[in-house]
Amino acid sequence: MQAGFPVLLVEDNPDDAFFVKRAFASLALNNPLMSVEDGAQAIAYLRGQGKYADRKVYPVPGLVIADLSMPHLTGFDLIQWMREDSDTKRIPIIVLSASDLQRDVNRAYELGANAYMVKPTGYVALERLIRSIAEFCDASEKPTAIERLNCEDSFRNRAKPTWQIR
Repeated sequence: MQAGFPVLLVEDNPDDAFFVKRAFASLALNNPLMSVEDGAQAIAYLRGQGKYADRKVYPVPGLVIADLSMPHLTGFDLIQWMREDSDTKRIPIIVLSASDLQRDVNRAYELGANAYMVKPTGYVALERLIRSIAEFCDASEKPTAIERLNCEDSFRNRAKPTWQIR
């Protein structure tokens, strides 16, 4: 049975990653949620290198949700790399960061993030935020690059694929 398109969570804080995974499960989203701990691991995952080479186990994501402040390569580095790489430049990126600094927001958008969201302080607010991301994905058209990468289903496994980046 094919679920919705895979989502890659790039988060170095294990507690934050746990609560995002819990929100996905609580909302019964039909999307495999893959998780890596930093930008360097995310790039290896997106390239299908090393332990991420098996695309049946580590499918190409249709959405990346990334923190900014991480070891090795930051979320900014990841966004810049993704937008410069021909295979990943159209994959939507949502920044989910504790930073509400305007310079971070501006830089993320300048580098090519599709959305910037500040991590909420409580679980209920996080669940609402994940629900709003799911609704946004359901209402959006997706770029043809995602279709080419075999991410055919919408966020809730609806018949029509979604995403459009302009």
